[in-house]
Amino acid sequence: MAATGSEKQGATAYYVSTPIYYVNDAPHLGHAYTTVAGDVLTRWHRQRGEKVWYLTGTDEHGQKIMRTAEANNVTPQAWADKLVEEAWKPLWEHLNIANDDFIRTTEKRHTDRVQEFVQDLYDKGEIYKGGYEGPYCVGCEEYKLPGDLIDGEGEFAGQKLCPIHKKPVELLKEENYFFKLSAYGPKLLEFYAANPDFIQPESARNEVVNFVEQGLQDLSISRSTFDWGVPVPWDDKHVIYVWVDALLNYATAVGYGANQEKFDGTFPANVHLIGKDILRFHSVIWPAMLMAQGLPLPGKVVANGWLMVGGEKMSKSNLTGIKPQDLTSHFGVDAYRWYFLRAISYGSDGSFSWEDFSARYTSELANDYGNLASRVAAMVGKYFGGALPQDTAAGNAEQAVRDGLAKAVATADRKIGEELDFQGGILAVFDFVKQVNGYITEQEPWKVAKDTTPEGQARLATILYTAAESLRGVAVLLNAVMPETSQKLWESLGAEESLGALADQKVQDAGAWGVLPAGATVTKGAVLFPRLEEKPA
Repeated sequence: MAATGSEKQGATAYYVSTPIYYVNDAPHLGHAYTTVAGDVLTRWHRQRGEKVWYLTGTDEHGQKIMRTAEANNVTPQAWADKLVEEAWKPLWEHLNIANDDFIRTTEKRHTDRVQEFVQDLYDKGEIYKGGYEGPYCVGCEEYKLPGDLIDGEGEFAGQKLCPIHKKPVELLKEENYFFKLSAYGPKLLEFYAANPDFIQPESARNEVVNFVEQGLQDLSISRSTFDWGVPVPWDDKHVIYVWVDALLNYATAVGYGANQEKFDGTFPANVHLIGKDILRFHSVIWPAMLMAQGLPLPGKVVANGWLMVGGEKMSKSNLTGIKPQDLTSHFGVDAYRWYFLRAISYGSDGSFSWEDFSARYTSELANDYGNLASRVAAMVGKYFGGALPQDTAAGNAEQAVRDGLAKAVATADRKIGEELDFQGGILAVFDFVKQVNGYITEQEPWKVAKDTTPEGQARLATILYTAAESLRGVAVLLNAVMPETSQKLWESLGAEESLGALADQKVQDAGAWGVLPAGATVTKGAVLFPRLEEKPA
């Protein structure tokens, strides 16, 4: 049985990938959702002190790209170049995505290795020539089973539609080369049984297991009706099926066939983050290809749900695509990164609305978190001239806060770092933020400040130190989610000068107490989450 990425025999990097995205149009919220999730996950593991490799990129071959380019009167390569440089890469930079590599499937480092991989399978007898006829969705770049199709209505009445794109499928008949996928059904089922966490969430796992149990058909791995793709090395009348080409990016980007040391130290991925509409490609075809080549399998394939707007899956074809910049221009980049992972349970479908985003921003970011940071900095400035006082009079109330921070660290680390429960991890941190707000309300430092005795001033110092030290822990815990905001808070607490760079702070050490030194200069900087104006027209 093939080893999984969770075993990582000899490999050292925590390797996470997003899908590589079709460049038929500019990215929308759905693309950004998965990419931000991967960024938060890999930033988190970096702050655990681990070596990390985060990969994203673009899928640039296939019939859909060719037709889009033709509709815009340019070559497919020119269209891909334009979209990558003017839309995809700039958006990831705008959203603070800290990817280690960006793979394009038209790059020579990829196409050469794809040909070598497929040639090797052909030489092993895993690929044969045959013919195929069936319904094909250009949007999915996939032959559909008749049972997968839905009946059209309105303008598409009497036609069979792709259930994802809601457009008529095309009946294709062509001579192709086939990969013996059917031979891997029993091996895949054995692997799923031995690795129950391989496909997540459980609903996705059940879907795949049921699909494979019904019996697999051999996979057409070439196309001969168009030429925009990687040529089949032994028959240049065919191009390699775009999904075989695309899936191999996870291997070619980390040195397959070119840099064995890098490949051995990175491959396979610990986590493939994908949308649920491409689940079968990643949990059936991809592991079968790796089994055929004798390569280890990834640790997890995690399918996120769909982002819904008005009850429809967000996509360009459904005209519900929204540009991330439409939201970041109003709420800010950090709030954007926070909102989708906090508001939607990863793996489930979730609905987006401007009103919900605005309400959560005001309640949780501006009122709970931002106001706490402002109040603490203001009181340290007012009562101690901006110098963080010493903690000398701690009691049960302070111990409860310390315990709360330790609990938040443990919970967030488990949920984000291990379970990919971003919502649960973020909520654990914000529950602690609420606890600190409650602590300040109960202790009433503005009243304690009126007691000018040494005992009274010691008590005031302890309250404010406790609040500031709590914020230090919060800055570390939220750094993966909201890096710009955490950096501002870090500097406001005087931590940059006394403790060093925020990026060097370990998640597991965030719950330690007494880390901020007395005397650190606390300043009231810019408001972390400014009050929002009304929704723009």
